[in-house]
Amino acid sequence: MAKIQPLPAAASPSPCSGDQEGRQAYTVWMKSLVFNGNGCAVYGPDGAVAFRVDNYGCRGGREVFFMDREGNSLIRIRRKGFGMFRRWEVCRCAHNGGKEEEATPWFSVRRAEKGGAAVAMHGGAGTCYTIDGCSGSKSEYRVRGVDGAVVAEVARKQTPAGVVLGEDVLTLTVAPEVEHLLALGLVVVRGLMNRSM
Repeated sequence: MAKIQPLPAAASPSPCSGDQEGRQAYTVWMKSLVFNGNGCAVYGPDGAVAFRVDNYGCRGGREVFFMDREGNSLIRIRRKGFGMFRRWEVCRCAHNGGKEEEATPWFSVRRAEKGGAAVAMHGGAGTCYTIDGCSGSKSEYRVRGVDGAVVAEVARKQTPAGVVLGEDVLTLTVAPEVEHLLALGLVVVRGLMNRSM
């Protein structure tokens, strides 16, 4: 599998305000590892591929799978509805003896006012997270909790020398109190919303 050079901890950009201790950074390359595929690859702090999404159909397909490095499906994302009623339903995939079993739905995402998106956890009462900056082709956006605090942030990746990489190479910084798989799933959903993968 492909490997990228990880950034030293001191050289990591710290765009989020507040306490940076315990935050995890991932590199997200919004390109598929499969020739002529649509998807993205997520590299862990060690520089190795940690997760991947490969959609062999068209961009913004109705169903995509978020997989670990061995190819086991962790999350299934389905697009439902049309037009302004469109939403993305996300389910966790459970494995039992080599067979995939779908667990109960995990969360759903729908477009909200002012170019954002609202995230509702299954069985929860209302919006739990919001995504700022979902409209347009901007690479930078933030995920906020109910209290408005930034729990995950996506920005264009910078090298230690300060060179900003292309718009398809991103750094995802996740707060320690947020499940990393949830934050990674939201990055994939946002890519599907904007048809960037």
